[in-house]
Parts: sequence; C-alpha cells; structure tokens
Amino acid sequence: MDAIWHKAKVIFFDPALRFRILFVIAALILFRLGSSIPIPGVDPIALQRFFSGNQFFGLLDVFSGGGFSSLSIFMLGVGPFITASIILQLLTIMIPSLKEMYQEAGEAGRRKFAQYSRLLSVPLAAMQAFGFLALFARQGVITNLGATSQIMNVITIVAGSLLIMWVGELISEYGIGNGVSLIIFAGILAGLPQTIGQLLINYDPSQIPTFIIFAVASILIVAGVVVVSEAERPIPVTYAKRVRGMKVYGGMSTYLPIRLNQAGVMPIIFALSIMLFPQMIANFLVKSSNAIIQTVSSGILGLLNNTWFYAGAYFLLVFIFTYFYSAITFDPEAVSTNLQKNGAFVPGIRPGRPTAEYIGKVLYRLTLIGALFLGIVAMLPILVQAWTGISALAIGGTALLIVVSVALDFMKQVDSQLSLREY
Repeated sequence: MDAIWHKAKVIFFDPALRFRILFVIAALILFRLGSSIPIPGVDPIALQRFFSGNQFFGLLDVFSGGGFSSLSIFMLGVGPFITASIILQLLTIMIPSLKEMYQEAGEAGRRKFAQYSRLLSVPLAAMQAFGFLALFARQGVITNLGATSQIMNVITIVAGSLLIMWVGELISEYGIGNGVSLIIFAGILAGLPQTIGQLLINYDPSQIPTFIIFAVASILIVAGVVVVSEAERPIPVTYAKRVRGMKVYGGMSTYLPIRLNQAGVMPIIFALSIMLFPQMIANFLVKSSNAIIQTVSSGILGLLNNTWFYAGAYFLLVFIFTYFYSAITFDPEAVSTNLQKNGAFVPGIRPGRPTAEYIGKVLYRLTLIGALFLGIVAMLPILVQAWTGISALAIGGTALLIVVSVALDFMKQVDSQLSLREY
C-alpha cells in the first residue's frame, strides 16, 4: 500500500508524468463526449429495439469503443484503422519490400508503414459507414433521408473515425500506453454499468448459480491473464571478454527475457475484427433482391450463428494471430545478429544461425502455450453463453480479456516512466 501511495505522490508532483496522465484523461473524455453525439435521423426507440439481444452488434459495440450503440459520430471507433493495420501486416507475408520496410528500416520504416495504415483507413471507413447506414435504414433505425443528408452522414462518420485515430496516436505519443487499446478500454468500462443494469433487470433467482460460476471464472481468467502476461522464459547470455588497452571489458552473464505472450491483447482485437467483417457484409446483403446473393448471405449468417462453428473459428483466429503477431514483433534473426555484434552468445550454442534457430524454437514453444491460453479464454464465454442463454456473458468474457491486458500494459508503462524518473 505504501508503494502505491509513493507512486501516486511521484506522479502528482512530477510535471512531465502529471501532464501525460492528464493528457490521457482529457483525450478519453473527448472520446466519450463524441460517443454521445448521435448522427442525424436516428430513431432512439427503434435503435434500442434493434440492439436488444443482438450479440453480433453487441460485440461490434465493444470493439468500436461504445459509440456504435448510440450511432454516434464515433460509431466506427478505431475499427477502420485496426482493419487497415491487419491488411497491411498480412501483406507483409506476400510483399517482401513491405516486410523489409516494417522490420528492417527502423523507426522511419515504421512511420511510413503507419502512414499507409492511415491512408487505407479512409476508404475502409467510408465503405463501413455507407454499409451500416444502408443496413440501419432498411431496419427503420434511421429515418429516410435525402441523398445529400446520407452523404453528409457518411462524411461525418468517416471524419469521426479519423479523429479518434488521431486522438489514439496522440495518446501514444504524448500520454502513456497504447492509444488505440486505451480507447477500446475506455469504451468497455463506459458500457459496464449498462451491462450490469441489463443483468439486474433480467434477474432470475434460478440463475444465481450461473452468476456465481461466472464470477469465479472471471476471477480465474483475470489471474490467468496476469500470470500469462507476466511470465517469461530467460535465455542465459554471456558477453565475451575483450581487452582494450589496459582494461578488460565484458565477461559478464545476463539473460534474454522472452515473454510467454509476446502479442498481448492484439490477437483478440484482430480476431474480433476478422469475425465481424463477414457478418457485417452478410447482414447488409441478406435482404438483397438477388436470390443467389440472399441465399449465400443467409447461409453465411446461419453458419456464423452456429455456436460451435463460431467458437471454433474464433479460437483458431486467436491462435493464428498470436503466432502471426509474435513473428512480426520479435525477430530471432535480428536478436541473434545484435548479440553477435556485441560479442554475446548463448552458452552451448554457436553464434549466428544456430543461435537464431535456438531462440526461434524457444519462442515457438512459448507462443504455443500463450496462443492456447488466449484461444481457450476467448472461446469459453461464448460456450457459456450458449449454455446459459445470457448474451452479456459472452460479451463480458471478451471485454474482460481486453480490459485486463490493457490495464497491465498501462501499469507497466507507468512503472517504466517512474523508473526513468528515479534514475
């Protein structure tokens, strides 16, 4: 407890840290204010009726940061930017020059890669805005507006998405933590009172054992996420002795920490966006006048509404993206090269290619454990929802993963800033 008060005191009296914390708070307040401003022509009663019991749009609302359920100017949230990042990162597998720019060109290459993501976000946001507006107009949620008003709504939604993307990047640069993750984190916490209220309104004494089981499972999930996020495998590293003049340098032993879950919360976010995209397209085309398109869309929706298929696909995507994101964020070849340049080696392993293969093998085995854990935890609430019939449990399980992971990352960022000030 004393350590917490000490950290709070340091943050309060340090001008730079205080500015960073207040900047994050101000940015999130701006995000929440924008999330409460609806676009023109929305029928609140029809919107509430449409969202009640709809798990797909409930997950989309969680993913968008809470602005989707009110059809606000921030209804798309950071979704287009994340989708653009996923597309470009997948393209790094097929385009060697893009991979070289992302992994080997240093900070300048990463900035250029981020710029490509921003540019791709604009057409993606426009497509999603037009598709959702057309869908809601068919459902009677948005009143029939003229062509000019429709275009203005699309422009407003795209501008809101780009503004949120910019705010997220400002948080990453001038605040603490990852801005995109914190925006989703804030949206989830803002929707927590409403979720609890729905559970209380639909309270049934016969469901008390279910709620108790879910509460215990939530505690275990939180503990598991903390353990997996903090766990690491140390690889021993020894620096060779070097003589320069009359002094001897090196000869010390240390270790290279490899985290059990290198990817953090990103596989969950990536998997959600991939799962939501075909549902969004199918929902839009299911009322098409073309019989073939309508049949195909209905089949896709029926397949995705199957709990076992949805849970299996969700698990598989989380598993794959955990490996994918670990591969693009941690390069064993680059680590091996840096160790060799600094005169370091892993005891019992030859420098160069053998060291890279050894580190890659360790990373592969650790990622297997982390990917299985994330996949099981992501899939479990969906199966519980199918068993209990309470849709809030499935949404709450996914939200719980994101909240715990983002909170852990934020605390680490704060601790690193505090350590920097102490040094």
